[in-house]
Amino acid sequence: MSVFSEPAGLILIPLLLPLLTAALIQIFGRVNDNLRDGLHTTMAALTFASVLRLWPHVKAGDEIAFTLVELFPGVPLAFSVEPLGMLFAMVASGLWILTSIYAFGYMRGHHEGNQTRFFTCFAAAISGALGVAFSANLMSLFVFYEMLTLSTYPLVTHHQDAKAKRAGRIYLGILLTTSVCFLLAGIVWTFSITGNLDFTAGGILADHVGEGGALEGWRLPLLLALFAFGTGKAALMPFHRWLPNAMVAPTPVSALLHAVAVVKAGVFTVLKVVVYIFGIEVLSSTGANDWLMAVAGATLLISSIIALTLDNLKARLAYSTISQLAYIVLGAAMATSAGIMGSAMHIAMHAMGKITLFFCAGAIYVGAHKTLVSQLDGLAKKMPWTMAAFTVGSISIIGLPPMGGSWGKFFLGLGAIQADKPIYLGLLMVSSLLSIGYLMPIVGRAYFRPLDPHDEDHVHEAPWMCVLPLCLTAAGCLVLFLLGDGIYQLILPVVGGAL
Repeated sequence: MSVFSEPAGLILIPLLLPLLTAALIQIFGRVNDNLRDGLHTTMAALTFASVLRLWPHVKAGDEIAFTLVELFPGVPLAFSVEPLGMLFAMVASGLWILTSIYAFGYMRGHHEGNQTRFFTCFAAAISGALGVAFSANLMSLFVFYEMLTLSTYPLVTHHQDAKAKRAGRIYLGILLTTSVCFLLAGIVWTFSITGNLDFTAGGILADHVGEGGALEGWRLPLLLALFAFGTGKAALMPFHRWLPNAMVAPTPVSALLHAVAVVKAGVFTVLKVVVYIFGIEVLSSTGANDWLMAVAGATLLISSIIALTLDNLKARLAYSTISQLAYIVLGAAMATSAGIMGSAMHIAMHAMGKITLFFCAGAIYVGAHKTLVSQLDGLAKKMPWTMAAFTVGSISIIGLPPMGGSWGKFFLGLGAIQADKPIYLGLLMVSSLLSIGYLMPIVGRAYFRPLDPHDEDHVHEAPWMCVLPLCLTAAGCLVLFLLGDGIYQLILPVVGGAL
């Protein structure tokens, strides 16, 4: 491993470009809509390109890190790039491009107001997500985690009606309460024990666990609980209600929440804490992770069952997201090399599949003005591209080859075997069957039921700026399957280089 000589610019550029985008949109956004939208997409592409510049150095094992400022003694605002952060940054910045294009088509097609404010907050949220990805320590991550919460609040409340304001209160109430009361408490406790908050290979708590240690007995599981429940964006039950309530926002916001930034920042945080703060050997040897596996398993199962009962399409997809996030938390909680690999891969695989489904849901709303599953009969006849993409996204979420979602679930199942927890292997299989139950009936209705005669002249494909991104993300589900080995090789050093 070598130390790269110019880390500051490499990391600062992708962090600052979205903030610059937000500022420029505020300056020029009210002058010309086309200028605003073109600027947004161009800056998204430049951000993704700046993230990709880090790839060769991460692949080579170079140390890319720098400190911006010392927040207080021993705790700097610092940044570094390692494989997990690289993966999350590529997901967030790459999908920002397609979400930008989709948002233009959706917002214009649905004649949404306050578009300049919308795109300003959207860009700021991407900066927050990339800050989370590149944080070198817990306090830096906490700063950007909260930035992400605050920048997405105006997006959740975009419509400014009673439902949106109520959803915003729940959104802020749960996410800020959990982060301040639990996550921050866990950070302070960790610092008081170790004098260190840096993300470190193997974890920083090993010397403080066991008989006579500061984390003896029940204290280690309690500290893990503060981090797991303090990361409200991971949507573990019972701190999940903000996610389905936030579905009152425009569909591009749903895509941002579920695939691009917010929930992925949550499960990414849990994964980073397990790997670099606790260390998988500490958790697996003490059994402090057993309760978290149970909570993640329960969340996974209950949310899948709830999804089966819901007729509102976005609400069904929201509970599907809660279930899929629990897959990632479960893999982290297994504290095995395969479980960590499965969680990391599922961050990318679920993002591509779920953004496809939400893009399709928005396109259906724009092109057919339908929001309920029971209204989708025969829709494939009038919206063939949209429903084909929905089918591909569903297959990926279910976890069937040749779609990317199969890789994450494969390694999660292997992780359950490594942890000697066959019950969770069975639970993963049951959940996949439940995902068939809440996704494939939508496909079946669209393809095999007759179209309502009234819809013959009123249903059509959404504008091309909506349809093109969902086709590209559907294709991305297949591409990620083919790129599975590349992601595997990226994450392999995190798990010690062997499974």
